[in-house]
Amino acid sequence: MIQGFIFDMDGTMVNNMMTHHRAWQRKLAALGLELSLDEVQERVHGINEEIIERLFGEQFTPEERRRIAWEKEAEYRDIFLPELKLVDGLGAFLQTATERQIPMGIGTAAPAENVNFVLEYLQLRPLFRSVIDASGVDKGKPDPEVFLRVAAEMGLPPDQCLVFEDSPTGAEAARRAGMQAVIILTTHRPDEFAPFDHLQRMVPDFTSISPADWVA
Repeated sequence: MIQGFIFDMDGTMVNNMMTHHRAWQRKLAALGLELSLDEVQERVHGINEEIIERLFGEQFTPEERRRIAWEKEAEYRDIFLPELKLVDGLGAFLQTATERQIPMGIGTAAPAENVNFVLEYLQLRPLFRSVIDASGVDKGKPDPEVFLRVAAEMGLPPDQCLVFEDSPTGAEAARRAGMQAVIILTTHRPDEFAPFDHLQRMVPDFTSISPADWVA
């Protein structure tokens, strides 16, 4: 029985993944790695420092990886600010869940600066009992650590949490955490989720769903 909701952020709460992809494409090109947007979408996911290490090996020191990640995220925020808004229907979904006192949390691979950027600009932070960003975990998705930490801070067992995600990597993290999931189809095709049997629904946004669909 579902008692609480956990949201990914990028691509789930805000439709910003193509902005991230464009920012990554520019930064990687500046570092000598030319990728198409399709290649960026396929290869660039997870915690920033892990991405840089995966793509470049030991070419950069940990300090350099942190600097590169910070520069990329600063560029992303500049690009995205004029477009910053919640995915359609999410505002009403969050309001209803809050009125019904349903625990909610956020588990994201985004860095703290980006999480604060969204939550403070849209004035959402008071709605969530737990917010775990990339700095709060040792391993990024598909490792389930972030979702398990959010569930623990919400005071709920994993199997009572429903995850909202947009990516196969996030769906796999939810599966490993023992949580069911709803997929928001902002960035990936439905066929990319064919391997998963723990998905409740796949929807384009939040306009067709309600907290009452899962919490009586």
